[in-house]
Amino acid sequence: MGKTRFLFPVLLLLLISPSTAEIKTLTITSDNRPMILLEKFGFTRTGHVSISVSAVSVVGGTSSQADPSRLGFFLLSEESLLQVLIEMQQNPSFCVLDSHYTTHLFNFRELSPPPSASFNRTFPLTLPNEYSLFFANCAPDTAVSMSLRTELYNLNPSDSSRDYLSAGQTHLPTLFSLFSLLYFLFLALWLRLCLLNRRSLHRIHLLMAALLLMKALNLLSAAEDNHFVKTTGTPHGWDVLFYIFQFLRVVLLFTVIVLVGTGWSFLKPFLQDREKKVLIIVIPLQVLANLASVVIGETGPFIKDWVTWNQVFLLVDIICCCAIIFPIVWSIRSLRETSKTDGKAARNLAKLTLFRQFYIVVIGYLYFTRIVVFALKTIAAYKYRWVSNLAEETANLAFYIIMFYMFRPVERNEYFALDDDEEEAAEIALRDEDFEL
Repeated sequence: MGKTRFLFPVLLLLLISPSTAEIKTLTITSDNRPMILLEKFGFTRTGHVSISVSAVSVVGGTSSQADPSRLGFFLLSEESLLQVLIEMQQNPSFCVLDSHYTTHLFNFRELSPPPSASFNRTFPLTLPNEYSLFFANCAPDTAVSMSLRTELYNLNPSDSSRDYLSAGQTHLPTLFSLFSLLYFLFLALWLRLCLLNRRSLHRIHLLMAALLLMKALNLLSAAEDNHFVKTTGTPHGWDVLFYIFQFLRVVLLFTVIVLVGTGWSFLKPFLQDREKKVLIIVIPLQVLANLASVVIGETGPFIKDWVTWNQVFLLVDIICCCAIIFPIVWSIRSLRETSKTDGKAARNLAKLTLFRQFYIVVIGYLYFTRIVVFALKTIAAYKYRWVSNLAEETANLAFYIIMFYMFRPVERNEYFALDDDEEEAAEIALRDEDFEL
C-alpha cells in the first residue's frame, strides 16, 4: 500500500518538476521514501550522468541487514513512466530496480566497504531523451542517509565542453538576453515619451517606467543565471539577483494593473478602501509566492515537501490573478453609474470603453501566461521546451506594449478629448446600452 499511495506524488513531481539542472550537492537524512526524484534533464547523444555518494548508512529493516541490491539509482523516461506505475500497482511488492523499463545505474552493493561506504562514477547515455534521476529504496522499513553530488550534462559537439542546461533549455541565455535588450529599448522610448509630454505626465507613468526597468533587469539576471549554469553548473550568485528582481517585477506588475485598472492618477488621486485592501492582500501573497519560488529553485524536487510548495505557489498565484480583476470590474461599474448623472456622457463612455478593453486584455494575458504556457511546457517535446519560454515572454511584451500604449502620457488622449457632437452621440449610445441591458 505504501508504494501505491506514492504513485500520484511521483506522477505529479514528473509533471511539474523543472528541466533545468545544475551541479547539485544534497544531504539525505533518515529518508524512508520508496522513490526520491532527484533531477529531471533532457539528454542528447552525448549526455552524461555523474553520481558521487558518500557517508551512506541504512538503518531499520525486517532483517539484521538490508539487502544492498534493493537500494540504488536509476533513470526513467516519461514514456516508460506509465509502464512502471502499472507494474507497481499490479504488484505492490515489486521493486522498480527490477523493471526493464528503467535505466539502471548502480545499487548499494557496488559501494566501497564501510566505514567510507562511497561511490563515484560517470555514466554515458547514447539514447537521447528526457530522463528523471531517481533513488529507489525497496528494502522494507529502512531509512537511508547519505551525502550526494549529481552532475547531469551534455557535451557540445564542437569542443566537447560541458553544457549543464537541459537540451530543451540550452538556448535560454540567448533568448533572455534578447528580450532584456528589447525591454531596455522599450524603457528608453517610454522615458523619451514622458519627457516630451511633461504636462500630461502622471505618477503612474513613473511607476510604469520602474516596472519596465525591473522587467529588463529580471531578464538580464535570468540570462546570466542560465549562462553560468550552462557553462559551469552553478549560477555564481546570479540566482539571488534573479529572485530579487523577479519579486520586485511581480509586485510592481500587479500594483500597476490595480492602479491603472482603478483609474488612479488618471481619473482620481486616491484609492478607495476596498482597492487598498486588494493591494494589501496581493503584495503579501506575492511575498509568500516568491519565498516558495526560492525554496523550489534552490532545493529541488528531492525534499519531502516539494510538491506542497509547488501547490502553495500555484494557489497563491491564482488568488493574486483573481484579486487584481476586481478593481477593474469596480471601476467599470462606477463609470457606468456616473455616466448617467454627471452630464459628461461622452467622456465617461470613453473611459468605460477604455477600461473594458483593458479588462479584456488583462484576462487574455492572465489566461495565456497561466494556462496556455503551462500547456506548452507539458506537451512540447523536451528539445523544444524553450518554445514555452518564448511564448511567455512574447505574451509579456505584447501585454506591456498594449497597456503602455493605452495609458501613455499624451496631451490629447483619444479617450478624453471629445467635442460636442461626440457628447451627443455618446448620450444616445448610453441610452441604447441601458435599454439593451
